Parts: sequence; C-alpha cells; structure tokens
Amino acid sequence: MRLTLHQLRIATQGALPAAIGRGVAALLLLFTAPVAAILWMRGARIRRTPRMGRHGALVMEQTLVNRSGAPVALFHAIPRLVNLAKGDLGWVGPAVQTMGPSQLRTEQGRVAASMPPGIFSTWRLRQRTNVDFGSQTDIDAEYVRKRSPRANGGIILRSLLTSVYGGESRAALTGRADILGLPLDNLSMDQAIDAIVTPAAPGRLRQVSFVNVDCVNLSYRDGAYRNTLLQSALRLPDGIGLRIAGRILRSEIRQNVNGTDLFPLLLARLATTGQGLFLLGGRPGVADDVAAWAQANYPGVRIAGAAHGYFAAGEEAALIERINHSGANILLVAFGAPRQEKWIERHAGRLRVDSALGVGGLFDFYAGRIPRAPQWLRELGLEWTFRLYQEPGRMWRRYLVGNVVFLSRVMKERAKRQLGVGQIQEQVNS
Repeated sequence: MRLTLHQLRIATQGALPAAIGRGVAALLLLFTAPVAAILWMRGARIRRTPRMGRHGALVMEQTLVNRSGAPVALFHAIPRLVNLAKGDLGWVGPAVQTMGPSQLRTEQGRVAASMPPGIFSTWRLRQRTNVDFGSQTDIDAEYVRKRSPRANGGIILRSLLTSVYGGESRAALTGRADILGLPLDNLSMDQAIDAIVTPAAPGRLRQVSFVNVDCVNLSYRDGAYRNTLLQSALRLPDGIGLRIAGRILRSEIRQNVNGTDLFPLLLARLATTGQGLFLLGGRPGVADDVAAWAQANYPGVRIAGAAHGYFAAGEEAALIERINHSGANILLVAFGAPRQEKWIERHAGRLRVDSALGVGGLFDFYAGRIPRAPQWLRELGLEWTFRLYQEPGRMWRRYLVGNVVFLSRVMKERAKRQLGVGQIQEQVNS
C-alpha cells in the first residue's frame, strides 16, 4: 500500500525532534556519568518509580537519591537521562504521572497518552505559578493539540525560569495562609467557586475579597480597608506576589485564585445551577458588554442585571433595590480596591444576595476594553508586566514601587519570625 505525502507526514510527525532529543540525552548522560559514579561511591542510589508511559505502558522513572531517600540536590535527574535516551520519556510532553486504566478510557486520557510523557510539561509549568486550573488530562490534551518545536522550546524556557521563584513544594499547605497579618483562605479555584455559589443564611451576605500585592500595601495605609478585609467571609490570594511571599514565609499558597480567571469558571457553574448574576461597575456600557459576552459564551447563564459604577449618592438606594429585585444570587462589584470592598461592607445589611465579590478591573478585560496578557506571560507569573506596559503612567507606582515595598515587608517579617524561633530554641536549650 502506497502512502500519500500527507499520510507520510502524519506518520513521521515528531520523529526527527524525538530522535534529536534522544541523542542529546545520550550525550548528556555520557558527560554526567563521572558525576553519577562519584555520587554512587558516596552512597547515592537510584530510585525507580512506576509511571504511565505512552499508551499506558509501564515506565520506571529513575531518580538519584541519597541514603535518607531524598533526591540528590542538583544531580537527582541524571538517571532520568537513561529514560530520555531510551525514549520512555520525552523532553517535553504530557505530565509524567501515575494514571489508572479508567482514565485511559476517556478521550482526553487517550490523547494525553498518545506520546511519551515529558520531563517538562504545561501542567507542571502552570503548577509552579499556581495557574493549574482544570484537570491534568485537560491540560495534557491541550498540549498535544498545540504542540510544535517552538511551543516545546517555550515550555522548557519558561519552566527553567519559573524554577527560580516558583517551585512545587506544597508540603506546608494548610487551610489558611498568613501573609503579613492577613489570613488568606487557601482554596483551589474549584473550592472557591463552591463556596461562592453555596446559598448563604438569610440576611448573611458572604463578602469575597481578592487580595493581591497592591491590596496588602493599601491595607498598611488604610486601616479601615484592612479591617474590611479581615471581616470578609473569604479572602482569596491573587497573583504571583502572594505565591512568592508564601514560600518565603513558609505559608504556602495553594493556587492563584484571581477574579479574572475565576469569572469564566463561575459562569460555567452558574449556567448549570440557574443562579442569577448581577454585574455592577465600570464605565457606562461596560457592564452591559460583559453581560453580552457572558451570555454569548455561556448560553445557560442567567444575567439578572447590569449597571455601571458612575452613579450619584442619591441614586444608591434605588440601585440597591434594583439589585434586590433582580433575583440575583451573586453580585460582582467592579469599582476597584478599596472602594468596592468598603461599598459591599457598608451595604451588606441591605443587599439580598448570597455572595458579593469585589473584582477590580475584571469588566474591562471581558468587555474587550483592555486586552489580557498572553498565556505564556501568565504562565511565567508576569502578567503584571503586561499591565505596566499597557498603562505605564497609571501603573508604575503600583508595580515598580509597590512590589519592592511588599517584598521588603515580607523579608522583614521572615527575619522577625526567624528571630522568634531562635529565641524560643534558646529558652528550650537553657
């Protein structure tokens, strides 16, 4: 049977890059073999972990560990070069994982397992900057659909960069993360949405506040705003700055639960529950544009109402009545911090909704007024640089000055905690 040119291209797609990758791994293995031999003589051993390879085949992933079983610093991945040279693993691919047969029966599982898993993967990259929304098989399938030599190079580069400030240790995760005196609810995106859509007790509005670096800085200058945050039912960590602070302070952040990424996931949930959503804020027409976008992309969602944020004090009572009579269960308020949080707190006793969220500039993104940073920049945790590029005159103080101020406060807090631990240890020893 003769193959057409198209069939031949499909059959050989990725064969050359795979061969090159195996050759590179073999060369690296040759150069690092003396290092591995020295470590072996000093007691290091190879740990073999069963993983799922291509089409569900068993692969024994190899890692160099010390006598205590911990990975050898810097050199733990040397034995993995054997996996790469054999073709059991690829440099880039779906995430290395243990997957059961039931997952292979799903379409996404079959797609993700159609090629060798990779040392570098989109899933693992997004975990490092806490933007791993969706299931692992979904993200693996996304990678398989979009893969290319250029995309693979980008994944490797971004993975190496984020390894400096990202990391994947989640051993210290607790239900709360304390960042500079602000306790944050350490939830995943799905858990946050579950909490938001849960009906509240009658007369008990659930205020939800997203907390980013700028919010923390504002809370130092505005005591009333800090108190509002402390009184919120949910305080959700927003942005890479909180992730970095959590690692420095050993108070790990589970996920970057920002309003912009949460919004479409919330709409998808509301489209199934039938709960109503009211959009309040932005310039005239912006909230209406967001409502139109939501209904076009999530046809089942019920938009109970939309109103801009440029209203006079005398119009406030009528606006609240409109929200209450709309039948909305969830209210999004886009006034910007700290005004939106203070407004929700001030009217909590009058608003008859289950949850009210302060969402900052979210409406401008979904109304198409301001483009969002590309995905690759978000995966690096550098979305803020795109916002600075878009509006340097308005954003330079918030990011260039604010980020430095925030990190200096974090480092001072770390030194303070270490001093306290040292004093306690001295007391114990004495």
